[in-house]
Parts: sequence; C-alpha cells; structure tokens
Amino acid sequence: MDPRQAEAAAAMAAMVQGERAALARLIALYGPGIRRYAAQILLNAAEAEDVAQEVFLRAWSRATSYDPAKGAVSSWLYRIAVNLCIDHNRRGRFRRFVGIDSVAEPEDDTPGAEAELAARQRLALTHAAIRTLPERQRQAILLKAAGELSGAEIAAALKTSEGAVEQLLVRARAALRARLEKED
Repeated sequence: MDPRQAEAAAAMAAMVQGERAALARLIALYGPGIRRYAAQILLNAAEAEDVAQEVFLRAWSRATSYDPAKGAVSSWLYRIAVNLCIDHNRRGRFRRFVGIDSVAEPEDDTPGAEAELAARQRLALTHAAIRTLPERQRQAILLKAAGELSGAEIAAALKTSEGAVEQLLVRARAALRARLEKED
C-alpha cells in the first residue's frame, strides 16, 4: 500500500471513531482531485465545489459504511463523487427553467404520411430480414440492438467469447445489409 493510501486508510479509521481532524486529512488528500473531476463533468466551478463538499459530508456521515475489503478509500470517495455528479446532471436538466416567451416556436419537422409509410415498410423489411438470420447471429444482433448490451455482456449471455460475438455481429450486419439492398 502506498503512503497516500495508508494515510487515507488511517484517516478513515479515525473518522469512524468520530475524529473531525481525520475528515480534514481526507479533504487535503482527495479534495483537489474530486473538485477537478466534478468541474470536468459539470462544467461549472461553483457546482463542482458544491459537489466536492457534498462528497465529504456524505463520507463523514457514512464513514461506518466504508468497507476496506471492497476497495481503497479513494475509490469509495470517487464513487460518491460519480454518483453525485450523475444526480446533479439529472436534476440540472430539469432545474433550468426558461420562460415560454423566450423560446422560439419549434419548426414542424414531423414526417409526412409518405415518409412514415416508407419508414414502416423499411422497418418491416428489417424485421423480416432479422428473422432469416441464423439463430446465433439473430440473438447477437438483437442483444446488441434491442438490449443495448456490450460485447462482453452478449458473450456472457450467449456463453461464448467476445471475439465470437464480434464475428456473429459482423456476419449478421453483412447479411442484413445484403438482404435490404436486394429488397431496395
């Protein structure tokens, strides 16, 4: 364990005992990095400072929940920071209210009946083409497209290797492309 991690572990143990100076040591060790991380994610220095403060407030109030067997103190603190930034960004999208009068009238960009019919026909052709794929290719392409799974997740679901999944996806896409081009 490097000296910084050892100092953080000792500070965490002291914080569990209620020692306020231990919190100050953790802030000195990790505060600047957490502020920089939050500033990059949030793009606002004031909000980043708020998030960094909240990280250490939560660390203080939840010190007893830290389990050294699950990872380093730094990992625990940054996981709190990541979650707070995610929450902050989610709330931020809905928090910024703009008056209705200051918003321009949106253009009507809905497709006409012909475009909608063409899109539905193309979708039906795509579904039919997917049904003609070999079973493993069909499973892989559907897990990727509908399930939005990663290659590793697909490999686990299909009990195969990631390399095999990539080959299944390449072959499935090529077969679909050829079939759809033939239909056009």
